[in-house]
Amino acid sequence: MTTYARYPIALERGTGCRVWDTDGREYLDFVAGIATCTLGHAHPVMVKAVTEQIQTLHHVSNLYYVPQQGALAKWLVEHSCADRVFFCNSGAEANEGAIKLARKYAHEVLNIADPVIITAHASFHGRTLATVTATGQPKYQKSFSPLVPGFHYVTYNDIAALETALDELDNGGRRVAAIMLEALQGEGGVRPGDRAYFQRVRQLCDERGILLILDEVQVGMGRSGQLWGYENLGIEPDIFTSAKGLGGGIPIGAMLCKSFCNVFQPGDHASTFGGNPFACGVALAVCETIERENLLANVRDRGEQLREGLRAIAQKYPNHIAEVRGWGLINGLEIKADSPLTSPEIVKVTMANGLLLVPAGPKVVRFVPPLIVTADEINQALSAVEQAFASL
Repeated sequence: MTTYARYPIALERGTGCRVWDTDGREYLDFVAGIATCTLGHAHPVMVKAVTEQIQTLHHVSNLYYVPQQGALAKWLVEHSCADRVFFCNSGAEANEGAIKLARKYAHEVLNIADPVIITAHASFHGRTLATVTATGQPKYQKSFSPLVPGFHYVTYNDIAALETALDELDNGGRRVAAIMLEALQGEGGVRPGDRAYFQRVRQLCDERGILLILDEVQVGMGRSGQLWGYENLGIEPDIFTSAKGLGGGIPIGAMLCKSFCNVFQPGDHASTFGGNPFACGVALAVCETIERENLLANVRDRGEQLREGLRAIAQKYPNHIAEVRGWGLINGLEIKADSPLTSPEIVKVTMANGLLLVPAGPKVVRFVPPLIVTADEINQALSAVEQAFASL
């Protein structure tokens, strides 16, 4: 089906932060499968893990205990604030699981018959009916009504708007069960969460008995310079989700929670492929490599180098560039609203210069290279971006 507006190249192989198309042309990959290829392409650790696991056992279903699943869950719990993990296949499924868990908690613990989950405008949580409803962007919801009831939207990083919504919903007889936010809005324009805002959100949730859910699908697994985005905000969520970078490009998702809200019982939720030996074996290898090779330090250093370079370009083109923002290796370059330039236009020109980038809306260019990116590769990318602005 023609559901994708594709760029006119076909990629056939890759190594590290570089890929080649079917015509043999080389590109520096600062898309990384949309913030997914944590270790880049054809990383020896992933090649070894994939080979060993497919030669032993790749899938058995969750009718039985899966040692690789247990080992991965143990690593995630030991390296986060969570106590329990549910494995699935994607970010949308992880967020769907979080929504279901929050609703069951609302019914069984909070005694809320018709629970509401607050999410943010400009958010992105997935493409299933529930997660596209949670997504606060009408363009993704168009033509898919009736949407799933039980969601309410507020402005991101605006604590007054959130407090007003909580009061109005309560006064209207609609009880809020959870607040679901991204630690950094990715598809919404690479907008980092404000630390003071999130600390107040955590306080409000504690005061009102509301669950705090954080969507870490794009920003988690080291991309922010911390293992989890919430670590940049000085808080802990009750539930959070992961996918994308968790498997380094092998499909896997996870919904993690603290013990007190772990209300799922056998039969409440399930996944045929979720947590199978193959996906978990590879994901565990990715996690251990992030830790063993201290990739978080590289993410912080290369991210600062990238932002400094982009700010220098912004100073050269003040009529076109509004802002550079981000954490670690998830960064956005925002084009001014009154500039004739658009992010898709810039992406096409940098592609012609051998650099792959991805838009985050019509006016933001997103930079999400593999976490192994080098200083020389950052400089090469900056050169391609500067050439693009010069030519445009």
